[in-house]
Parts: sequence; structure tokens; C-alpha cells
Amino acid sequence: EVQLVESGGGLVQVGGSLRLSCVASGFTFDDYPIGWFRQAPGKEREGVSCISSSHGSTSYADSVKGRFTISSDNKKNTVYLQMNSLKPEDTAVYYCAADWRTPYCSDNWNPPESADFGSWGQGTQVTVSS
Repeated sequence: EVQLVESGGGLVQVGGSLRLSCVASGFTFDDYPIGWFRQAPGKEREGVSCISSSHGSTSYADSVKGRFTISSDNKKNTVYLQMNSLKPEDTAVYYCAADWRTPYCSDNWNPPESADFGSWGQGTQVTVSS
């Protein structure tokens, strides 16, 4: 069974930092890109960042470039999202997703819209207070 479990969210002040973790299981971790996307109340899902270990590629949304860093530890089947200089507009539920569609991270990556094309976890809440 494919599982992705996010953790590390919380409440932080503007300018603060958080590190999110995503532990994956049930599939060959190295074979597929894993990305982070977020969804704020009343808004559509937004791709944040993606990493492909097999392809050696990463991508970031313009809104987070220079502030967020994605990384992976293949021995632990874990992907991290280091978030610095957080802003109120970063407030959302953050999800990690395994992407079955392609072996690499495209520019402006967006998450799969169907479970036929990927899998994601339950999410972790990030709240940035001003």
C-alpha cells in the first residue's frame, strides 16, 4: 500500500522557518518524483516544489524560490521542505505527493489531479501569523 505521511507543520511568525517531512512507503522511492503542494481555504491547489532523485531535478514555484529548499534522504525514504522567511500567504495545508506521470520534475510542477496519476498524504497545516 502506498503511503505518504507529512509532518512538521505548525504556527510560526512572519519571517520564521519550518521544516516539513514526508515519509514515503509502498513504492520504489527513487523511481518517482515527489513534490509538495499546498491548498489554502477557498483556493486551488498550488504546486510548491518537486524533486526527482532518479533524474536529479528539482523545481520551485516562483512564489517560493529563494525561500524554500527541497531535499531527499533516499535511505530514509523521506523528502524535506525547508521553508524560510515565511509569509502570511504561505499559510495553507501542505501535502506531499508521489507523481507517477513522469520521471522528472517539470518547471512549475503541479500535483496530479487524479489518484490514477499519483498519491498524496493527509497534509500538515502551516500557519504564518503576522
